[in-house]
Amino acid sequence: MSLSASTDRFVDDYLLSLLARASFQVSRQFHDVVRQAGLRVPEWRVLATLDGGPATIGELAAITLVQQPTLTKVIDRMERGGLVCRRRDPDDRRRVLVAATDKGRETVAALLQAARTHEASVLAAYDPNEADALKLALRTLIQRTDAA
Repeated sequence: MSLSASTDRFVDDYLLSLLARASFQVSRQFHDVVRQAGLRVPEWRVLATLDGGPATIGELAAITLVQQPTLTKVIDRMERGGLVCRRRDPDDRRRVLVAATDKGRETVAALLQAARTHEASVLAAYDPNEADALKLALRTLIQRTDAA
């Protein structure tokens, strides 16, 4: 299929379809690496997110693309496996934060590097300015639609 937008099929030029297809194709390759490391994709997403520090279940659900009730079960399983722990937010005792344990951080460390390597291979065909512009456009789209 050519890269031009001229096509008879609606989905070939529909933003949501393009985003979903691109995500699926690029993620599929890396998800094999995640499974080989002994994690499920939602577990990887949780640990990769927690690399930036503790988060609430709601924050994790929004970032990991997992419904909150399902994510709670994932977190339960990860807690039993020693990958994460729950703790009260010191600034708001009503909130519970999820944090990676030492085991969780060790488990995800190699995958974070593998993800960076995979990303570099995906973006290798792009000029660095194009890659930066693509990421900026996606972050902007996420931010603008999150506020809506």
